[in-house]
Amino acid sequence: MKILFVADPLDSFKIYKDTTFAMMREAQARHHSISVCEPQQMSWVSGGRVQADCRRIVLTGDPHVWYRVDDGSRLALKDFDAIVMRKDPPFDSEFFYATHLL
Repeated sequence: MKILFVADPLDSFKIYKDTTFAMMREAQARHHSISVCEPQQMSWVSGGRVQADCRRIVLTGDPHVWYRVDDGSRLALKDFDAIVMRKDPPFDSEFFYATHLL
């Protein structure tokens, strides 16, 4: 499966306790492809598809450099098999608009 995680910036993760990281680790262990984007990287133009600037990542197992970016590109969200929205509070307009796009 191709899974997109809409989340906070990866560099802000505390992987020793972050449940988003735990879900990513389990998805990779099951041989799924992991991509990430932030809510503000999603967009829609009338008549088009919802798209996002996505980065495909691979988890390294190293606690200091815990991910590697394989590639990045603008992709239609419909091309993913699953999208997981994992954004920390606050509930603000960015979060609100992201849920509407999804």
